[in-house]
Amino acid sequence: MELHVHTLPKRLTLILERGERNSTFLCFRRNYYGGNWASFSFSGLLSWLKEYQENGDIVNESPAWQEQILENEEAIALSRKDKTIQHVEVFCYASRDLHEDVEEAGALQKNHASVTSANSTEAADSACLPTENESLSTVSCEMPIEQTPSSDPESALEVNDVEETGEKENHCDDKTCVPSISEEKSSENVPTAEDITEQPKKNRITYSQIIKEGRRFNIDLVSKLLYSRGLLIDLLIKSNVSRYAEFKNITRILAFREGRVEQVPCSRADVFNSKQLTMVEKRMLMKFLTFCMEYEEHPDEYKAYEEITFSEYLKTQKLTPNLQYFVLHSIAMISERASSTIDGLKATKNFLCCLGRYGNTPFLFPLYGQGELPQCFCRMCAVFGGIYCLRHSVQCLVVDKESGKCKAIIDQFGQRIMSKHFLVEDSYFSENTCSHVQYRQISRAVLITDRSVLQTDSDQQISILTVPAEEPGTSAVRIIELCSSTMTCMKGTYLVHLTCTSSETARGDLEPVVQKLFTPYAETEIENEEIEKPRLLWALYFNMRDSSDVSRNSYNDLPSNVYVCSGPDCGLGNDNAVKQAETVFQQICPNEDFCPPPPNPEDIILDGDSLQPGASESSAVSEANSETLEGSTNLQNSEEASE
Repeated sequence: MELHVHTLPKRLTLILERGERNSTFLCFRRNYYGGNWASFSFSGLLSWLKEYQENGDIVNESPAWQEQILENEEAIALSRKDKTIQHVEVFCYASRDLHEDVEEAGALQKNHASVTSANSTEAADSACLPTENESLSTVSCEMPIEQTPSSDPESALEVNDVEETGEKENHCDDKTCVPSISEEKSSENVPTAEDITEQPKKNRITYSQIIKEGRRFNIDLVSKLLYSRGLLIDLLIKSNVSRYAEFKNITRILAFREGRVEQVPCSRADVFNSKQLTMVEKRMLMKFLTFCMEYEEHPDEYKAYEEITFSEYLKTQKLTPNLQYFVLHSIAMISERASSTIDGLKATKNFLCCLGRYGNTPFLFPLYGQGELPQCFCRMCAVFGGIYCLRHSVQCLVVDKESGKCKAIIDQFGQRIMSKHFLVEDSYFSENTCSHVQYRQISRAVLITDRSVLQTDSDQQISILTVPAEEPGTSAVRIIELCSSTMTCMKGTYLVHLTCTSSETARGDLEPVVQKLFTPYAETEIENEEIEKPRLLWALYFNMRDSSDVSRNSYNDLPSNVYVCSGPDCGLGNDNAVKQAETVFQQICPNEDFCPPPPNPEDIILDGDSLQPGASESSAVSEANSETLEGSTNLQNSEEASE
């Protein structure tokens, strides 16, 4: 069963006492799944921004939890605030029709905790949105994350049984709503295949339109792609979690060179069809890529260059500057100054090995955004007995002095929840626990634009572009551009994600790249005037903490049965998260298979009964998979076809 936070706390106690003691129990202090891996509709993102601006406590907490600590126990207090997000700045460039009263489909509702209006101007103000070309106040908006507390504990918990169905649930509450696959597919606001192909003319897009169509946006906090032969794809297939999601191929890989954007040939067909390369360059490139696929079998050809960077190594391979640029920045996608020859060869081989499994590029993107993936795993966990609690904070860990192990947690209502193992996300630890931890930062930007950075006959391109670093000490900027067929933005717009390792604030790191590729949407432009760059309608900048490389030994005095997991890292793929999850799982369950395939629904027998409760789910899944969106990829079906 799945636990949402809306009913009386005592119902949680009843569940835990009703033979569910061996179940997995998960508390989220936020009101949505996934933490910093989540994605939001436009109204949900405005709500998320408003929580930062308010900077209030996450939840109402019991003030007397210290009194529950016994003489033979001690407490490790947890942080009441999530400080993983900083330096939030928003810019609205689209014209704002202040006379048009527009309500967004699925806009947030008013409640006792906070009042959020769906009116376009009020929503902008509540989210600390500035007037055109004006930034957020650094005083009011560059604050660490906070959740708005619920003022009524009696309405804090709600228990819902998870139905065994193949359709995806919609995880909502009175504050915000993370849209799910099945809801979006059935919603009249989702663009159909006809909508996608019949794009509107170059009409001026206003902020009111973005608000009105806000449910068509699914905006990720973290921007990643899935390597087609990466660990996450293999895990999704093995565990059968992939049945809850659909994917799109990344259609092209781009490069930014000499002030212009151009497409990079990476597959054999692309190389020979490319008009950018001469015949000599095509032969050079194919010869080098063939070597990279087999480089481990020819150590004599690279051993002498192991001590130099991959960039320097490419210069020794008789590749033209044009080819060196493409291989370094758009195929290997590694640092020009910091990556060794071995790093470059491994990255290039990985890229090439992933080609052709599901399409002409190595990458996949989940429909409705990266935030779908945590929800898919949550659903599978809930179907097999996991219990989830949203907007439910934990105040402290209770440690037994004699054994030195954690024995319980005390939640926001002052009740104890006992367990043998405790998995804690890094952001929950207090400053005292993390006093010796050194964090890196990720700079992120999310843009809404009116067209692609590289126009082609098709306006449904999904692209990845790398802009190299220009100055020492800075990082290359990775750009992922999503079209409306990914179900992440309204038709006629593109959703653009920029990511790099931070050297300063997100705006300081990323705004120069934004200025190179886009032009602000100025109201004074003539409607039919042709402009060289896409027009920028809306922009969000923020910094996110990267704790992926923090050693467990860096935390102060953690009991041995408390395990730490990090938030998102800066990498393009998800291998780090999968490795971390498997490592923790093996520590807790050393003799168990990590994410094994679930049993066939027809084989499940409950309490000696011969009923088959999963049959309807299997039927629903098959029916759902038969009605996939045009151009989307079902991992298992595609894998079977390729074999």
